[in-house]
Amino acid sequence: MVDSTIADARYTYIHDDQKGLLQAIDTHHIVVRRNASMGFFVKLSLLLLLLLLVANPLFLFLVKDKSVTTFLWSLLLGAVLIKLFFRRSVEKESVIIMPSFGVQLETHYKSGRTSHQFIPISKILKAVLNECVTPVTCYWSLSLLVRGEEHLLLVFKELRPPAKMLIPIWKALCSAADGKESDDTLK
Repeated sequence: MVDSTIADARYTYIHDDQKGLLQAIDTHHIVVRRNASMGFFVKLSLLLLLLLLVANPLFLFLVKDKSVTTFLWSLLLGAVLIKLFFRRSVEKESVIIMPSFGVQLETHYKSGRTSHQFIPISKILKAVLNECVTPVTCYWSLSLLVRGEEHLLLVFKELRPPAKMLIPIWKALCSAADGKESDDTLK
């Protein structure tokens, strides 16, 4: 059951609150929106890059009698560049909050690879909403202050969703971390 959805030009936020018999699982997804015209320009630029990488050594090979190795190296370089371009492309990042157990962070890549990271609720001290300022841009990030860790743990490692999408996730993380403290006082 989808509770709420927020969308802008780059991202779509989906909140899915699943209530079970014993436990509630609170799932938050940030999905990258794909623009059809942007996909066309990406494919066109990849095609032009591939043509450039193939045409130059082919010209050198046919006209100036250069070796075949130049042609093969350029094909290998083109394949590596295309693989690198698609390797880090993220489809969505998810935060799965299980109040009794912890928080699972998931990143789904276009290549089909998925990375998971689980943080036990007992190690989470606080959820922090940061404003990151660089010389070029300013953006918001959501981090977790984890017991025993020296640095903040970024919730969204690849994406930079706007603050209006981060605030509901931050509130859910804060309530899960606060619920952990109230459970400890009852024991």
